[in-house]
Amino acid sequence: MSNPNVVSWTSLIAGYIECGEPEKGLNLFETMCRRSIVVPNSFTYSAVVNACSFLADIQSGEKIHARIERLGFQSCVVIGTALINMYGKSNDVAKARRVFDTMAYRNVVSWSSVISVYAQNALGNDALALFGEFIQTVSESPNEFMFSSVISACASLGRLGTGRVAHGAVIRLGYANDVVAGALVDMYAKCGCIGYSDKVFRRIRKPCVIPYTSMIVATAKHGLGKLSLELFKEMLEKGIRPNNVTMIGVLYACSHSGLVDIGLEHLNSMQAKHGIEPNAKHYTCIVDMLGRVGRVDEAHNLAKNTPMDTNDATLLWASLLSASRIHSRLDIAIEAGQRLIELNQQLASVYVTMSNTFASAGEWERVHGLRRTMKQQGLQKEPGCSWVEIKDRTYLFYAGELSRCERVSEVMSLLRELEMRMKERGHVSGNNKGLVFIDVEEEDKDAIVGLHSEKLALAFGLISIPKGMTIRVMKNLRMCFNCHEAFKMISEIVDRDFVVRDLNRFHHFKNGSCTCGDFW
Repeated sequence: MSNPNVVSWTSLIAGYIECGEPEKGLNLFETMCRRSIVVPNSFTYSAVVNACSFLADIQSGEKIHARIERLGFQSCVVIGTALINMYGKSNDVAKARRVFDTMAYRNVVSWSSVISVYAQNALGNDALALFGEFIQTVSESPNEFMFSSVISACASLGRLGTGRVAHGAVIRLGYANDVVAGALVDMYAKCGCIGYSDKVFRRIRKPCVIPYTSMIVATAKHGLGKLSLELFKEMLEKGIRPNNVTMIGVLYACSHSGLVDIGLEHLNSMQAKHGIEPNAKHYTCIVDMLGRVGRVDEAHNLAKNTPMDTNDATLLWASLLSASRIHSRLDIAIEAGQRLIELNQQLASVYVTMSNTFASAGEWERVHGLRRTMKQQGLQKEPGCSWVEIKDRTYLFYAGELSRCERVSEVMSLLRELEMRMKERGHVSGNNKGLVFIDVEEEDKDAIVGLHSEKLALAFGLISIPKGMTIRVMKNLRMCFNCHEAFKMISEIVDRDFVVRDLNRFHHFKNGSCTCGDFW
């Protein structure tokens, strides 16, 4: 073309982006601005902002944003929505919200975009609050993408009641497609209702890779490793190709069910069978899997020889640190802890885990040295927090903090009664497996373990939730061995079913046992 106009330039730029070559689209845009007298329009700017979004190139995106504001395009709803998505994918929630707040006109897509930004950045409460504002102030109906984000927010928060309401609205509005179904499968699973996840999944007429992956990951996190692998086999038999996330779910299932040889077989066949090159996340699953069964040297060798960026390396070495502590490998624990300190990630938890490792080995000088370092650097371990949802209200409980505990006298009375009945059955409170107390006397140990947040939440659930209903407790940290043993025994004593979601997985307690088989 001798004299391409703005439509021609924009079409070619957008074409590159849609074909998965956003860098070429950005380069063409710069060429257009330098060499052409054609002025970019709102569609051109929308396209190049999307290119920055695909590349997570926040620096180029901010420059283009500044140019947009100079030219007065910031009020365009298409450009505004593109900017929200770009800042969201770069994890800059504040700037995404600022763009949204300055938009003169917003449609359902722009609302969906900012709700999605909150949900994807672990700000579930903000996502639900903005969704509530949309329902109250906007006449348009939510679209399927907004519902997916809202359902994801409910999943991250463990908000089963709100998630069920959203599910009902999805059915009424006819949005029960694969994307929303995958979000629903994930939400019910993360709220401890794996049975509902299965029902939603089985009602999908022709499930694609998204709901299959959601179900594989869900069953894996509930300790149903064999079911997870059966779903994977079923998926392959239907001719559905797995993706990276599917394989992470498969390896996670093997890790949390002790299926080491099967896990290694899947890792080694990923490229040949499915055309998927194993990445850092897949190798982290394998390190975790080997470490859990005591093959710490193999896990250590794999960790040392796997190149990865800072975030992935943090997860891998943290997994190895935990395994080496459990299996009393002080040498590897020291190296893993040092690597994590050098990465400058999750320092408080690293120091605490290393401190507990030294304490288990009787290295008290090193324990006190680490504690002094933590104090000097102002590092504090994240406090244990658990919560239960009752009639759409969430009740929070913090380890050792009775001042914020609802119905505290009844809760403590029930815990004392349960402790007495457990001791009659031979339960010894304060067992140190998985939990180390430094320089604490026995009677104080009992008090501390008795006030763990999940126990407070469970006791509150027992006095608040009618008998026959499952009590679901969410926890921000890993469940300790002592509480795990107590929950098993209490489930038999009171003849109730409990589900606990901790940092890593789900525990289903029933009739004195747990679905994890004491392997977590």
